Amino acid sequence: MSADAPAAASAGPEAARVFFALWPPPEVARRLAGIAREQAARHGGKAARADTVHLTLAFIGDVAVSRLPELVAAAERVKGSSFALALGTCGYWTHNRLAWAGCDEVPAALAQLVRQLAQSLRHAGFRVDRASDDFVPHLTLVRRQTDAAPAPPIEPAIAWPCDGFVLVRSRLSVAGSRYEKLHSFPLDPEPDNPQEAYP
Repeated sequence: MSADAPAAASAGPEAARVFFALWPPPEVARRLAGIAREQAARHGGKAARADTVHLTLAFIGDVAVSRLPELVAAAERVKGSSFALALGTCGYWTHNRLAWAGCDEVPAALAQLVRQLAQSLRHAGFRVDRASDDFVPHLTLVRRQTDAAPAPPIEPAIAWPCDGFVLVRSRLSVAGSRYEKLHSFPLDPEPDNPQEAYP
């Protein structure tokens, strides 16, 4: 047996760090990234880049690459309707020094999408990092912000039509996170079954 054998045996299967998210169109991402840069310039911290702006629906974490098709299948069982977000509210969370943007009202279709997705993922044997009942839709503007201050309200509010969601892989590097969209899932304007994914 070679000296490399024990290390290879203990390495385990390749894992991917993944999550499900709403991904904004380029013009929405650029505007939010501009707000993030202004906020970081005033209050310190690391501003979100336009290519990383997103709204997390369900964070899964590390999953064996061999199980990614199971994740895709679980998400494909979700039947949701498209909706629109009006991003005008900004906030700040002291526990993780994070400035964020969100909406005053959560569309019923978004709340239902989060519930259905969490239900389908758990049914498939995946853990979801938070209860869907505690879901607070937000997009990160600045991480590790120095001063505890939210960004000003966004006026006029940013209109974001949401007609699908994505499965994303996060890859970490010295330059920061890089996101790779693995699969897209369309939302139906008139879903056949607007009820829960499972009876």
